[in-house]
Amino acid sequence: MSETAGSAIQPSSGKTADMAQSAWIPLLIIVLAQLQMGINVNALPVSIGPIAEDLLTPTTAIATALVIYSLVVAACVMLGAKLGKMIGERRVFQVAVLAHGGSMVLMALATDQRAMNVAQVIAGIAAAALVPTLVVLIAANYRGRQQETALGVLAAVPALASALTFVVAGALATAFTWRYSFGLTGLLAAAVFILSFRLKPVDRQKGMQIDVVGWLLSAASLALILFGFNSIGDWGLFSAEPDAPFSIVGISPSPLLILIGLILGQTFFKWSRKRAEAGRQPLIAMEVLDSSEERNAVICFLVAGSLGPAASFLIPLYIQIVQDRSPLFTSVAIVPYAIAIAAAAVLSVRLYDRIPPRQIGIVSFLMVAAGLALVGMTVANNWGNPSVILGLLIVGLGEGALLTLLFNVLVSASPKELAGDVGALRGVANNVSSALGGAFAGVFAVGLLGIALASGFNASTLPLELRDEMTYKRIDFVTNNQLEEYLSETSATARQVTEAVKLNEDARLRALRASFIVLAGIALLAVIPASGLPKYVPDELSAEEIVGQG
Repeated sequence: MSETAGSAIQPSSGKTADMAQSAWIPLLIIVLAQLQMGINVNALPVSIGPIAEDLLTPTTAIATALVIYSLVVAACVMLGAKLGKMIGERRVFQVAVLAHGGSMVLMALATDQRAMNVAQVIAGIAAAALVPTLVVLIAANYRGRQQETALGVLAAVPALASALTFVVAGALATAFTWRYSFGLTGLLAAAVFILSFRLKPVDRQKGMQIDVVGWLLSAASLALILFGFNSIGDWGLFSAEPDAPFSIVGISPSPLLILIGLILGQTFFKWSRKRAEAGRQPLIAMEVLDSSEERNAVICFLVAGSLGPAASFLIPLYIQIVQDRSPLFTSVAIVPYAIAIAAAAVLSVRLYDRIPPRQIGIVSFLMVAAGLALVGMTVANNWGNPSVILGLLIVGLGEGALLTLLFNVLVSASPKELAGDVGALRGVANNVSSALGGAFAGVFAVGLLGIALASGFNASTLPLELRDEMTYKRIDFVTNNQLEEYLSETSATARQVTEAVKLNEDARLRALRASFIVLAGIALLAVIPASGLPKYVPDELSAEEIVGQG
């Protein structure tokens, strides 16, 4: 290979036959690396009950750990893309795989919430370096329909990881301990590292520059937005709560942090455009966002990527807390949903010859909205309700089709030498949306729970002095057994305990139902940006024309 940016990701023509004979090997290695990252983010929610009990931490702390991971990835992934170009994607791939594996071992040995968060920070840094290399390595090894299929498989891996993790991690957490799931992920990392030497090296690109100012602006913007959003439950949406670290004339820090983050984000884009106009390399190539269709694809990516993590957090919360079921039962219940996502992500590629991306996007968001609304209206104390399972299957099919579609739109709209930048953009969108989805699910559901509890208290016969005791110092989702144990240490009588447990049951269910309905409304609103996706059928255009439309 030559040292040029363009040829850095072009396979040698003399090796075409060999590549055809072993085309599955690079994709297998890439899939295993993506699977490694997927196991981490799925093992946390499926083991939400055992982790909270073992580490003596509230269930919302697991959502916080997921937000921390996603925040770090989102803040560092554009820097990771630059490092890949400077050092070589395969080398970065190998180092990142080992670092991520080490963080999983640390997670398996965690003894408290702080250790869990440290492990997730390390995992996030490693994933930030790893994610952009996956797209570059696919672009280096596949073309045309093979590339579309490979991208579809890559988009499906998180769902496959979810299905696999929910079964394996659920069984391990139920029969043994949740720690085994993370320990096994460390072993998987060692296997991926050994196999990675079968990957074709990608030459470093000379003359690469790191935009330190741009990175600081982007990292600070994302950190403030996500941290502010995730802290709404503790600090307050508008008025500052007692747990807020500070307040300005009584206003909560959360909206202030989000506002400052948005301002820094705008500053980052202005800085990047100015740097590009001056002939210097910005942190991310502005060409990957230079058309309305690409920008609409990113918006759709953010929405679709948020809905999945939100649903994936609410479902285990519902099963393990509302129903007091085991992680293994959780895994069995959610597997059809995860398989539907994976199947749609891979099979939806077959639609590209006949249906424009715009139409696929609109129909897929409508499916997600309908499925979430069905779940919200029919979910009850019996998870086996066919309507709930059908609703999740519909959500999974729509979500899987969206993830592959939007990924392909972004990749096909940019030159091959910008594959790393597209990978970085995908990493930012994926992890910002995951953090927002997880934070929304935790903050919004708990907020609705507080409203439902207050309404229930007002309509109950419980004495005023007991109501303060029942609300604890912090509202959170708890099982009936946990509530009964807590109330046994208060002045509540047996009759009052029974009434309080029933009140809590109703409030939990109302809060979760309303959360699913709100998510359905968000999916419905996403039809607006989906209507701005490309109108062409890919086979009607050459690769150059598709790039031109980007």
